[in-house]
Amino acid sequence: MSALDHKDLQELGLLYRQTASDLAIAREDITSSQLAAYLNSLLGRTHNLIYMGNKPKVAGIVRFYSETYPRIFRELWPQTLLAFAIFAVTGLAAFILTMRDPTFAHRLLGTHMMETIEKREMWTHSIVTIKPLAASSIMTNNLSVAFATFASGITGGVGTVWMMVLNGLLIGVIGAATLQAGMAGQLWTFVVPHGVLELPAIFIAGGAGFEIARGMLFPGLLPRRESLARAGGRAAQLLLGTIPMLIVAGVIEGFLSPSETAAPLKIPVRRSDVCCACDVPHASATRAKAGRFPRILRFS
Repeated sequence: MSALDHKDLQELGLLYRQTASDLAIAREDITSSQLAAYLNSLLGRTHNLIYMGNKPKVAGIVRFYSETYPRIFRELWPQTLLAFAIFAVTGLAAFILTMRDPTFAHRLLGTHMMETIEKREMWTHSIVTIKPLAASSIMTNNLSVAFATFASGITGGVGTVWMMVLNGLLIGVIGAATLQAGMAGQLWTFVVPHGVLELPAIFIAGGAGFEIARGMLFPGLLPRRESLARAGGRAAQLLLGTIPMLIVAGVIEGFLSPSETAAPLKIPVRRSDVCCACDVPHASATRAKAGRFPRILRFS
């Protein structure tokens, strides 16, 4: 297939459709059973040749992360920045509201988690006892959050905004509640090692969702269907870049973040995480038991 030029490919497509039409006619004629069998075999072999696709090559993956992804990231930077802004504003508002009205945290997080915080206990002990299983569960959850945030763009961006608001609300309320309980250091020592990869990945997924919404709501001179298809392709490429980030973040969250490792020893990991997060675009757990927030990042 790769040896065929554009004209040959057009001719192949025409012959394929003609053969399919001839096969349909031959099947209606009981005297043409042998011809129908031959055409069916020929069409089957041709179908496999056309649609078998190409096996992914390591060079192609490297080229995607070193060339294609940085370009897509820069082009869709405004959408990613919008996702971050919604998260940050919501988180700040939730933090201020909780500091002024501590009962807000009780209503949002529930009695069980607030009792844990008031006892100055972290809620991550269960992760320590089942690290491999926890890491797998965390990765699955965070990947599902990223894909849900991306796919919610088809709602005109409403679903993507909702996902950003939910996550910002949660981290703002938990941050304020732990600060009031005098355990902010414990919270951020847990969150930062994996959060420096996890949170940017979700912002990027939010940017992908907003790109889908842009293509649907503002097609410009293109037909809406074509605009949505183009925007969806670009958004999917943007989302793909978050997968390695979320996998690494899940491993860190499952093994390092909840461990008793001294905070200074976690700092090199945080710095290396930041480097990885910056290199991707430019060069290449348990839920809160009483809150039960749908489709949100794990901060526990």
